[in-house]
Amino acid sequence: MSLDLVVILAYLVVMLLFGYLGYRRANSNDDFLVAGRRLGPLFYMGTLAAVVLGGASTIGGVRLGYTYGISGMWMVFWLGVGIVALSLLFSGTLTRLRVYSLPEMLERRYGTATSRVIGGVVMIAYDLMVAVTSVLAIAAVVDVILGVPATPAILIGGGVVVIYSVLGGMWSISLTDILQFLIMTVGIFLILLPMGVGQAGGWSGLKLELPESYFDLGSMGGSTIFTYFLIYFFGIIIGQDVWQRVFTARSPKIAKYGGLGAGVYCMIYAVAGAVIGMAAAALFPDLDAPDKAFAVLAEGVLPDGLSGLVLAAALAAIMSTASATILASSTVFGNDVWGVLVKKSARMESMRESRWWTLAAGVVVILVALVVRDVVTALTVAYNLLVGGLLVPVVAALFWRRATSQGAFASILVGSAVVIASMAIFGLAADQPIYFGLVASAFAMVVTSLLGPRKDEATLVERSRASEERREVPVRD
Repeated sequence: MSLDLVVILAYLVVMLLFGYLGYRRANSNDDFLVAGRRLGPLFYMGTLAAVVLGGASTIGGVRLGYTYGISGMWMVFWLGVGIVALSLLFSGTLTRLRVYSLPEMLERRYGTATSRVIGGVVMIAYDLMVAVTSVLAIAAVVDVILGVPATPAILIGGGVVVIYSVLGGMWSISLTDILQFLIMTVGIFLILLPMGVGQAGGWSGLKLELPESYFDLGSMGGSTIFTYFLIYFFGIIIGQDVWQRVFTARSPKIAKYGGLGAGVYCMIYAVAGAVIGMAAAALFPDLDAPDKAFAVLAEGVLPDGLSGLVLAAALAAIMSTASATILASSTVFGNDVWGVLVKKSARMESMRESRWWTLAAGVVVILVALVVRDVVTALTVAYNLLVGGLLVPVVAALFWRRATSQGAFASILVGSAVVIASMAIFGLAADQPIYFGLVASAFAMVVTSLLGPRKDEATLVERSRASEERREVPVRD
């Protein structure tokens, strides 16, 4: 048995152990879904960065660097900028709402269960697809390590994630994420980046081996970069997996500044991933599958043991997002779709029920991953649906008094339908779906709200500020 394999197996065993520790700490549904809202600044920053930097950010980011050079950084870079914007502008409002999900927030603003349910359906589709991309990325790494076909690789990697997610929910995920964050930092920044570039002859060696376009920040194309901005910047701001992590912060201040640190880390990670991809392109220019660039570079330039640690770093990045999005999809389904339509309850309170929905979501993710194969395209589909369907009603809930429940319903329905139709016409990876979807969603929201009965209501930002001011008023005897 190789030292690399020993390192990877030890890593997987530790993940299961941390899952058990999370199981011991989860004593209520609040613990299971949002870690009791008790995470401190460093813990929160590390776990938020870990959940953002998943399979597409690591394997997909290196793939884009392999294909386009330094311009491949933009997808992950916009995710980091989105986290910074979310943390500075909205995190205080979100933590004070004390909800479990984005669809629950929609109902609180618009006053009807319709927006909550249909928003929940769109969010579930997004989270499941992101989880699928992560499981596919796990399979790509396991394939290189063990030389096993995709199907058993998906079952092995996905199975470990599902087990520790079901055991302790957000506590298990938070404990595993902080370890994964540390492994990612060491493996990417301290090992693979310097050693990969060094093997390629340093920056001057890359200049000799690669086309000039690889050093152009715009070589990916302005249209694609702008599309990535629309999809990933706005998508990360309204993703349930990220919101649910914001809800774990102990205070609005921790959510704000811990999130700022996580966002900056993600932007630096974006550049590192693109440069790693460039090193792989210089050393292994004829790969049949660019998605394997990360694993092939690690196996090709690192000694036995170190390559195992770096591959464990890739698994860490991937598994953190897979577990977060599995929990996010199960939370939304149990809390906002099944709970509202079938149980007629305002909130899911049973930890046992949450565990069953998490298990069901994990099984669905693994089954879908057995069919889908393209990581970046799958992620683009997920963010198209999320941004095209939910960005406008969420922004309106936060800032626009005249937004109505009828406008929110029309916005989600029309935006999602236009995105799906555009993807069918122009292709899954085309730029047009997000453009057309956003325009249609905004048009439906504005027209439907203005044509309906006039109903000015305080926005969620205003309500949050009023709530904070009431708490700050001193009590007099």
